[in-house]
Order: sequence, then C-alpha cells, then structure tokens
Amino acid sequence: MMGNTRLITALMMAVLLLHFVVSFSTKTTDINTDQSTLLALKAHVVSDPRNFLTTNWSVDTSICNWVGVTCGSRHQRVKALDLFNMSLSGTIPLDIGNLSFRTWLDIGYNNFQGLLPVQLTNLHRLNFISMSDNNFYGEISLWIGYFPKLQYLSMSNNSFTGPIPSDMCDRLPTLKELYFSDNKLSGKIPIGLFKCKVIQNIFLAFNNLEGILPEEIGNLKMLRTLDLRGNQIQGIIPQQISNLTAVRVLYLSHNFLTGII
Repeated sequence: MMGNTRLITALMMAVLLLHFVVSFSTKTTDINTDQSTLLALKAHVVSDPRNFLTTNWSVDTSICNWVGVTCGSRHQRVKALDLFNMSLSGTIPLDIGNLSFRTWLDIGYNNFQGLLPVQLTNLHRLNFISMSDNNFYGEISLWIGYFPKLQYLSMSNNSFTGPIPSDMCDRLPTLKELYFSDNKLSGKIPIGLFKCKVIQNIFLAFNNLEGILPEEIGNLKMLRTLDLRGNQIQGIIPQQISNLTAVRVLYLSHNFLTGII
C-alpha cells in the first residue's frame, strides 16, 4: 500500500513538472516570437531621425520596456504598438501578423509606404487600428479581414485604391469609427456599409466614390458625423437622411447631389 502511494505521488510530481516545463517553454517561445517580430519591423525602418527605435529597441532590455510597446500583465505578450508621429520611414514586414495578442496598432503620422501585408488579417484581437497619414497603397479590401472586436479604423491620407468592401460590416461588426478620407477609393458606397448598426463616425471625403446615396443610410441611428465631400456622388438626397437624429456634422459638398435635406 505504501509503495502504491509513493508511486502515485511520484507520478503526480512528474506530471506537474512536465506541465511547468511545457508552460515555461511556451511562454518563452511566445516572448521570443514577439521580440523577433518587432526586430523585423525595426529592420524594415530605413529612417529613424529621432532615434526612437535605434537607441531603445535593444535585445539587452525586455521588449515590454521598449518605447511604443505595451505588454499585457497576465501573459507578458505585446498588447499594444503605438508608434504615432515618430517620423519613421520604411515598410511593414510580413512578420507583423505574429503579434497575435495585440489589441492596439497605431503607426499613424509617419512615412511608412508600400503594400500592407495580408498577414494583418491574423490579428483578430485588434480593437484599434490607425495607419493614417502615411504612403500606403493597394486595394483596401485585400487586408480587411474579420476583426470581431475592432471599433476604430483610420486609413486616411494614403493612396489606397479599389472599392469599399460590400461585406465590411460583416467583417467589422463592432466598428464605431471609420476614417477613409483622402485616398483613391472608387466604386459605389456599398449598401452593406449601412449595416454597421453601432457606427458613429464615417469619413469618406476626397475619394473617387460614385453612384447614389442609398436610402439605407437612414438605418444608421447612432451616426454622429458623415463626411462625403469631394466625391462624384449624384442623384437626389434620400428622404431617409432625416432619420439620422443623432447626426451633428453632415458634409455633402463637392458632389453632384440634388434635392432637399
């Protein structure tokens, strides 16, 4: 009996030790993955005039102490990457899709350029994305994947082309703020855009959007700001626009609209 008890105790200790080793190994691998991803981004930065990354992103210190990086307290994984207005120039590496715990991405007001990697669609935890005021190009629909928690999306002042995805609200069911102004988007405003029931701000100004303003716009009961200036939208302003009782800012100028608001 005593021998059986000792055997069971030994087996339990072995299982616990194995669990600890596996957990520690997994955690270390995850941290190393995040570090490798950030170092890949640093390697793709060709100009860092204020030396934010050059002097701070060093393997001698924890990535959680790097400028612009925030880690989660529980998993010690990269939770947020905020490089806003750091005067950085370069491209975004494919590795960026490995930061799977990230919820916040802000690289706005820099000089990044090129195509966005499709690997961004792997970051399903994101609730905030800002890439405005850079030099990105390519069809915007290629990288807008399924982001079930995304509330804020800003891509203004770039050179994105192509149509707005018709199923964008299916891909971004919690979207509240959309900023696509000052790009080269074309095509009609998709009716699917007016299925974003919680959206509050829509900025589509100064693109090449055409067609009519759909009457489904009246479905956006929470909409506060609508900016459609500088497009090629035509036809009669739909009566349903009067349903937008929460609207405080409405810009429709520099189109080909007729009728009464």
